[in-house]
Amino acid sequence: MLSRTADHLFWMSRYTERAENTARMLDINYQTALLPQSAAVAQVGLQGLLSISELLQPYMAKHGEITSKEVMEFMVKDEENPSSIISCLRAARENARAVRGTLTTEVWETLNTTWLEVNRMLKAGDFETDPAQFFEWVKFRSHLSRGVTLGTMLQDEAFHFTRLGTFLERADNTARLVDVKFHAVQSDFFGAASEKDQEYDFYHWSAILRSVSGFEVYRKVYRDVIKPERVAELLILRADMPRSLHGSLNEVLSNLSLVSTNPYSETLRRAGKLRADLQFARIDEILATGLHAFLTQFLDRVNELGAHISREFLVPVTT
Repeated sequence: MLSRTADHLFWMSRYTERAENTARMLDINYQTALLPQSAAVAQVGLQGLLSISELLQPYMAKHGEITSKEVMEFMVKDEENPSSIISCLRAARENARAVRGTLTTEVWETLNTTWLEVNRMLKAGDFETDPAQFFEWVKFRSHLSRGVTLGTMLQDEAFHFTRLGTFLERADNTARLVDVKFHAVQSDFFGAASEKDQEYDFYHWSAILRSVSGFEVYRKVYRDVIKPERVAELLILRADMPRSLHGSLNEVLSNLSLVSTNPYSETLRRAGKLRADLQFARIDEILATGLHAFLTQFLDRVNELGAHISREFLVPVTT
């Protein structure tokens, strides 16, 4: 398979997944903003939203002041922001167009229709009218794209590179979400004692779980009140949780193994080692040594893995 074709498929799925994850993060911020909270807490939430995507500096350079309206527009509609929803959906569609002959008609039409429809919705003001509904639509289109890919494409190298991009992006985004949200709370509501703080605690952690479609999963697995350490365990170590770090790395390693012809590949070794570290880790050990440090290291390793995938299989990055 041509490395350029693999590159387009890999980034097509990464951008689609990134659009979905951005919608999820914006949705959780929008929902928690409806809860009673001080202006300082709201400001921390908005700053965390930009920090997750490493966009705080470019946002401040453009706007200078953090406000809810401008952050939302920057993350949704700003075409100069490469991680905005509109930019991600455009990039996904452009990558798909470049390899139109490799995709099934259904996959291409799904991505193309998403791009055309999101432009129509933003021009019609649908986002401003009902942000929550708009975010649900973005998530639904991403689900549809994955479902159509799984249901119509031949499970060959093209399919595996598409899946590889999806789950590498998902691992990166879930790690960022957990890191920023745990870091923002710090110790203020971690095992809060007062009734008011316990109530905030519940809504904060349940919002995080809902942002990764994990609320019902948490209830099924733990059958208990929502505790921060269990939220961390679910989103990091549970292999059967679709959006967890462990679950994502299982998929990355599985698809990488299917496209690699060298069993001693450095890329394969790094993916296997990272997956093994998650497979045999315990949440109490991670929390004891520091969750932030663990997730920062994980993000560095995921980025390194992405660079190795690019060098070994995709179009070499020119500097």
